[in-house]
Amino acid sequence: MGDVTDDVTDGVDDAAERPIVVWDGAPRLQDPLLLVAFEGWFDAGECATGALSWIRRRSEARRVCHIDPEEFFDFQESRPEIEITDAGERRIRWPEIECHVVPAAPPHDLVLLTGIEPRMRWRTFCQGIVDIADRLECQMVVTLGAMVAGVAHSRAASVKGSAQNGELADRLGLDRPTYQGPTGIIGTLHDMLDRASLPVVSLRVGVPHYVAGPPNPKGMRALLAHFETVTGVTTGYQELDSSVQAWEQRVDEAVARDPEIVAYIQQLEAEADRTATENLPSGDDLALEFQKFLAEQRQSPSSAEGDDGGTDDAEDDGDDAG
Repeated sequence: MGDVTDDVTDGVDDAAERPIVVWDGAPRLQDPLLLVAFEGWFDAGECATGALSWIRRRSEARRVCHIDPEEFFDFQESRPEIEITDAGERRIRWPEIECHVVPAAPPHDLVLLTGIEPRMRWRTFCQGIVDIADRLECQMVVTLGAMVAGVAHSRAASVKGSAQNGELADRLGLDRPTYQGPTGIIGTLHDMLDRASLPVVSLRVGVPHYVAGPPNPKGMRALLAHFETVTGVTTGYQELDSSVQAWEQRVDEAVARDPEIVAYIQQLEAEADRTATENLPSGDDLALEFQKFLAEQRQSPSSAEGDDGGTDDAEDDGDDAG
C-alpha cells in the first residue's frame, strides 16, 4: 500500500533533498515493539505480511511514517499503479513501506512496518528502519517471515525463532544463527540492528511447498500465536480457527485427486509426528522471561549489545539471498 500522490504530470523532486523516512507524526508509545515483514520471497503464502495486516485491521492503527520508494525500488519490477479517484482525477499510487502504530496492545504498544521488499540500497534502507526504531523508542524488533518447506498442511505449522543476542536466545528458548553465505534484506536488517544495539528476534513459519500460494491462514495464525506466546501481546489469533479449518478442507479436497501427492503427504505427516514431542517452556514462562529481559535492558542499556558480527536471522531455512 502507499499514499496517493499527485497526478502523473507533476514534476520530480530533487532526490538529494528527499528524506528517507517521511513522518506524519511521532507519538509517545508505551514500551513499543517494532514488527517488520516484507512482501516477496520471504513471505510464502503472505503469512508474514498477512499477520501484520491482521493486527492492523483489528486495532485502531494509524500511520506515523513511510519510507520513500524512490531510491529503493526498480519501478519496472514493482510498478506504480494509476487509479481514478471518486472525483474523476487520475493519480498514481507508488509502492511504499508504511509504518503504523497500534496503541494499547497490552503489555506493549506495537509498531508495524510492512510493504514490498526493497531491491536496492539495502544498507541505507535498513538504516531508515533503525532510525524509526530509535525515534519511536522501540524496545525490541521482531521480524516475521515464511518459507516453503517440506511440511504437511494437515499438521501444526512449525514456527522457528532465532536471536543473535545469546542471553535473549537462552531465555526465550530461541536458536542462535549458524548460517554463513549469501543473505537478503532480513539478514542485512538484523546485522544493522545488532550493530545499533537494538535487540532483534526472527520468527519464521514453514509453508507446505505444494500449496505455497496465498492466502495461508494457518501459517499466519502460527506466527501470531508464537509472537503472542513469546511476548505476551494479545493478537486474537484464535479468531482465525474457522479460516484455518476451511483452508485445510479445501487443500484436502484438492490433493485427494492425486494418489502420489496423498502418499507424499502421509510421509510428511509421519515425520511431523516423530518430531512433535518438543519440551518447550510454557507461554506464561516465555512471556515472563521476555518482560524481564526488556526490563533489564531499560535499566542497563549497554547490556543490549549483541555479539560482534552480524546475524542472518532466517538463513538456517534459506533466507532471501536475492
